[in-house]
Amino acid sequence: MEGQLNHFDKESSGVLVLLTNDDGIYAPGLAALYRELGNLAEVHVVAPATEQSGVSHSITYLTPLIVKEVFDSRHRWGWAVEGSPADCVKIGITEFCPKRPDLVVSGINSGLNAGINVLYSGTVAAAIEGAFFGITSVAVSLEFDEHAQFDKAARLARTIIEQILDKKGAEPQLYNMNIPTAALATAPQVCTVPMDVTRYADRYEKRTDPWGRDYYWITGHPPDPTQPHETDLSALAKGCVTLTPLDYNMTTNSVLAEMETWRFQLPETGFEDENDGPIAGETPFTSQGVAYDRR
Repeated sequence: MEGQLNHFDKESSGVLVLLTNDDGIYAPGLAALYRELGNLAEVHVVAPATEQSGVSHSITYLTPLIVKEVFDSRHRWGWAVEGSPADCVKIGITEFCPKRPDLVVSGINSGLNAGINVLYSGTVAAAIEGAFFGITSVAVSLEFDEHAQFDKAARLARTIIEQILDKKGAEPQLYNMNIPTAALATAPQVCTVPMDVTRYADRYEKRTDPWGRDYYWITGHPPDPTQPHETDLSALAKGCVTLTPLDYNMTTNSVLAEMETWRFQLPETGFEDENDGPIAGETPFTSQGVAYDRR
């Protein structure tokens, strides 16, 4: 499979791409990327039925997932899922793709997903979900513009994705790509940079609805680049396309190594007293064989 991906072209019959997003199945960025990737491989679209921006890596498990086939004229365009981007990748891989995808692509998102916005992004979460399955995955975002040039951005993204697959090692990888508007007007440059972790200057604007109830709109803007080294935010400010390798393993290994030497002193008799135990008439719920009291 990796051999096919390293020569990702029309002649690579059998290469399958799962395409999704968080802007919804009718979003122009998704359509533009579908057209470009469709020149290279078989593309299956499984995307949210409605916009899911900012839902991060949420999944649906308390209610059923409703899925509807969407057609463009007589041809199936894809599957619309009444769920999150992560839901789309999960169900797309396990139910709707004819075989295991060789690549998962999420985008093109309308708006950049850089800095700590990576943690809130449904677009990036979909790519992370693909990486959970051991599949190379790429999230693609374009700077917001009322007249966004999605077709041009899709051609650029496809070119970069092809080169990623040609250059990467054998192991599946996860990438976050951001395209500033300025990169579409000049000869673009790709900067491989870490994500910036500076907190955004978020604030809430308080308003009142016609019934006198208060409500709030979150506002704010990306922080000014302050890191001593180049990051995605500083490179985007210079008009560069940014490419960041990500990892969903959030363990801080250096701290973990230190913590392994810790020894916690706990009472030998435990913490139970006469008030502990299940509520009368109620059965404790369990998780993997461990009982819990819901009080």
